[in-house]
Amino acid sequence: MSRKLIEAIAAEYSRYKALGEGAFAQVTDAELSQDGGDGSNAIAVIVWHLGGNLKSRFTDFRTADGEKPWRNREEEFAERVVTRQQLLAKWEEGWTALVAALADLTDENLSGTITIRRQPVTIDQALLRSLAHTSYHVGQIVYVAKSIRGGEWRSLSIPKGASETYNRNPTGETAERHAAAIRHRTEK
Repeated sequence: MSRKLIEAIAAEYSRYKALGEGAFAQVTDAELSQDGGDGSNAIAVIVWHLGGNLKSRFTDFRTADGEKPWRNREEEFAERVVTRQQLLAKWEEGWTALVAALADLTDENLSGTITIRRQPVTIDQALLRSLAHTSYHVGQIVYVAKSIRGGEWRSLSIPKGASETYNRNPTGETAERHAAAIRHRTEK
């Protein structure tokens, strides 16, 4: 049983998890609950939504509808003031469910069918849809964090003006290497 495609999908999710965490690392605890200044949702609101979505979609992934009756999507968008520990716990709840679901899959499972909101969808379609949804919201997290930090922001990818230098020695072309580079940069 092959896992080549599942591992590639898992690596892309890992890249986006690292990008989100790289953004969290650059803001203060208070700034996690602050909106982006242009009406954007606060990082905490986006994390509540994304964490809730991942947990709902990937808990009992192949055996239960992806929209769980215990999920309250509307409440995820409520303004909130949270601690960093609360934010990271909510973030990890979603990622833990995702990682567990991916660990049980093989490439051969991708054509299988699951349901989301009582609608049948193939597993490969569900994963692509979820990966796109995750990247969309992680992009929002990065945008809000960058707008809050302004000139103090440390790039999580190739910094502006550094493309030529990077292209001479590209080091982060795979999802795994990019995620590792983000983690290394934000741990400093």
